[in-house]
Amino acid sequence: MPRPLGELEDAVMTRVWQWNRPVTVREVLEDLQQERSIAYTTVMTVMDNLHQKGWVRREVEGRAYRYTAVSTRAAYAAALMNEGWAQSDNPAAALVAFFGMMSQDQREALNDAIRIVQRDNPLPAPTATPAPAPAVPGEGTEGTGGTDGTGAQER
Repeated sequence: MPRPLGELEDAVMTRVWQWNRPVTVREVLEDLQQERSIAYTTVMTVMDNLHQKGWVRREVEGRAYRYTAVSTRAAYAAALMNEGWAQSDNPAAALVAFFGMMSQDQREALNDAIRIVQRDNPLPAPTATPAPAPAVPGEGTEGTGGTDGTGAQER
């Protein structure tokens, strides 16, 4: 799971994700400068760091790089949620607490997502007879030093 993005990394990645095309440091700089005073070298360093961390890929075009996102903002958000959930010692309780924090719109989005996942990845129908348990090596198999079925060790 990736570490959460820092504030400036997030501001840069937001633009890369929104524009959804290869971008230059200059383009990101000019957009960021509408909100804050920031140096070209700072944006260049952040974008290089994002490349080193695997968030963006870059290709040389003339004397500049063009940067493209490696994954989507949705994938990033999902990875953060999954990491948070995995950190819990009680995943069910964590989900209940998370769902309790959701707005009505978020709950509707969750229901939509569940319907999509169920449609695209339906659960297999239950079988009438359970499948036999897989054999465990060394347990009850002839000639392997397992048991003879009575619990006695074979020789």
